[in-house]
Amino acid sequence: MIVGRGRREQEREQGHGSGISVGGDNIAPLQNVVGENISHVYQSAPGQGGVDAGTVRDLLASFRSDLDRGAESLDDLVVLRAMADRIDGVLAMPDPQARAGALQGLAQALPSLVAGTVVQQGGQALAHALAGWAG
Repeated sequence: MIVGRGRREQEREQGHGSGISVGGDNIAPLQNVVGENISHVYQSAPGQGGVDAGTVRDLLASFRSDLDRGAESLDDLVVLRAMADRIDGVLAMPDPQARAGALQGLAQALPSLVAGTVVQQGGQALAHALAGWAG
């Protein structure tokens, strides 16, 4: 049965859509993804299992390893290492409110610093974990 096929071809002919359909609620734990040539698709659900300091520290350690491996190709290596050091400092803050505010700021800044670099995936995962823990 080829019920949905006509609509997809219609969208392509009209220039609408990307050939990728993400169904469901953006905050739902699971989504249906149907399309062509889908790669590097990551999904998360806030509040599922919670993010804790251990998770953030593990992602931070992984991010630092990524920085070391990609050091030669990173123009902002010094800035990214300073960001990792800042995250360490914030994780040690005793005041939960101050820590949450600082983590939110770092979570917002990190993705733009890693965009298009060899550490993009790890940096975005770390930023997402920071936002989840601070949130």
